[in-house]
Amino acid sequence: MRDRSDVGGFIEGFTGSHRFVIDYLAEEVLQRQPGDVRDFLFDTAILGRLSAPLCDQVTGRSDSGEMLASLERDNLFVVPLDDRREWYRYHHLFADVLTARMLADGAERVPDLHRRASEWLEQNGLLEDAIAHALAAGDFGRAARVIESTVPGVRKSRQDATLLGWLALLPGDVIGRRPVLGVYRAWSLLVSGEVDAVEPVLADAERALGATTDDGTPAHDSAAGEELRILPVTIALYRAAVAQARGDVPGTQAQARRAFDLAGPDDHFGRGAAAGFLGLASWAGGDLGAAVDAFGEVATSLRRSGNLADMLGTTIVMVDLLTQQGRLRDAERACEDALRLAAEQGETVPQSTADLHVAVSELFRERSDLAAAREQLLMSQALGERASLPENRYRWFVAMSRIDEAEGRLDGALDALGAAERLYRPGFFPEVRPLGAMKARLWIKQGRFDEAQGWADGQGLATTDAPSYLREFEHLTLARLSIARHASDPQAGSLDAAVALLDRLLSAADAGGRAGRVNEILVLQALAHSAAGHTDLALRPLARVLAQAEPEGYLRLFVDEGEPMAALLRSATVAGIAPGYVGRLSDAFVHVDGPRASARPLAEALSERELHVLRLLATELSGPEIARELYVSVNTLRTHTRHIFGKLEVTSRADAIRRAGGLGLV
Repeated sequence: MRDRSDVGGFIEGFTGSHRFVIDYLAEEVLQRQPGDVRDFLFDTAILGRLSAPLCDQVTGRSDSGEMLASLERDNLFVVPLDDRREWYRYHHLFADVLTARMLADGAERVPDLHRRASEWLEQNGLLEDAIAHALAAGDFGRAARVIESTVPGVRKSRQDATLLGWLALLPGDVIGRRPVLGVYRAWSLLVSGEVDAVEPVLADAERALGATTDDGTPAHDSAAGEELRILPVTIALYRAAVAQARGDVPGTQAQARRAFDLAGPDDHFGRGAAAGFLGLASWAGGDLGAAVDAFGEVATSLRRSGNLADMLGTTIVMVDLLTQQGRLRDAERACEDALRLAAEQGETVPQSTADLHVAVSELFRERSDLAAAREQLLMSQALGERASLPENRYRWFVAMSRIDEAEGRLDGALDALGAAERLYRPGFFPEVRPLGAMKARLWIKQGRFDEAQGWADGQGLATTDAPSYLREFEHLTLARLSIARHASDPQAGSLDAAVALLDRLLSAADAGGRAGRVNEILVLQALAHSAAGHTDLALRPLARVLAQAEPEGYLRLFVDEGEPMAALLRSATVAGIAPGYVGRLSDAFVHVDGPRASARPLAEALSERELHVLRLLATELSGPEIARELYVSVNTLRTHTRHIFGKLEVTSRADAIRRAGGLGLV
């Protein structure tokens, strides 16, 4: 450290490759050891973990147990990994030095040492380590064979990154001789978003699968077994996935039906996955009822196959579908059941667990429990990426954006959507809530109408379009833009085209059983009529959406619309529409947006007498007690109260106190 200015950085980056450590350990430690000890150290330097039988296999000795005990006793940089002294490792710096010396003086022996280690590890069921040593030995045939044997377990646990890493290290010709690995190479491309690269790899694997030698035996190297037997089903499933990613609904259905026909009655995974793609096709077509039924079958099949990770992933899909159906309580129960099942696995955290917490966060947000929503995202983050499917990771940032939006941090919400865009990759699921449309909605809230219009023009959207389920969210965003522009400048044009678009969208969503989307459309219809000055017309869709939304406990559906919706709810109160629910919604407005919503100035100021009455209304005194305090009759108090309510634009004592608090009057 003597000549180093950044001592901390030097220490942090210090490894056994530094010549100072190499010189010290080589001269002061290694050279002082007997020859047989040095040989043992060099031969076993390639091992991340050491056990006596493994070391015997690698070194050709029979006394490795005694040697390891002696090294530990002599404090020679050996660290025990368990209480029974069965497994050890070298101190990392010492291992670096041993490896460096081995590569310098005996590099030609290293591949054979790795090969021996791989053989023992495979025989003893330590397959990941066996693969690592086979790859290090350059024995790609062995590595490919062992990798192929791990595929069932990797598929069930969804260790996507692990399999991707292995396949990336295998030469193309080795994969080409093993159709099982070829198909999973195609799968790795698919989950990486390289959709166009998938079909050529599947076609190569299919040809390899069908190739035979002159005597009729298979010409490929894949071992006979379950994975090879179901490979035609798997190929059809991945072709269905490619069609799904491209929005080709008929292609998805055709390949899914082919997979279903090829799958045997006991192939629960194949049949479940085929049902899943049929469900995705129904989803893409807007038939959510059929999609929910299909994914119910998927969950049953995956449970029978013991595939917990994919079953939890199916719950994410079910929650999306149930939410679009307006079934928030069913969605909550699905998440609770799935998280309970995940918790039963003990210390092992199944993949998709983090994604479930994101789904719960979105449900808490709709309840306007923003603190709980944020806590769920923190829980998801704490579990790490291994507890999430790669195609779902962008959703964390979408959920965070929605929380930021609810809390009024629109710039932060846009930043979170930017992060989501960087992580997003086309996958199996229909894109029913495009990120671009979500950004446009934030621009609308910020009054950046030209940017939102630029997005709409770029998507080719028009208020005269026919309804399309996959563009429903975008069309609703366009309707929002029209309403916001009109509210900002009533001379900018009429809302007739937007209202007509909403009417068409409502008919389509009603027909598809998409009650969640119907709720949003009804809200926008009410806002459009209100912006046009037709409060009576606005109350019709508002009454319907209040009736539908109350049993499911929607809050943000209304609160997110801000003051225009708050004004409509006041009109609903006067009209006697859903008084209990409207009261709860009004409380949610005040709780979340009180200071901002209440700060607009009064059209007519309160008199001194009215201010006195108002301040007494803010106490715990009853009406008759306030009248006695003022030396007036109860009827006179009611007259004062009626005038106060009118000037404050409220309909209850509680609302008057909240509004007055926002204005600093009490």
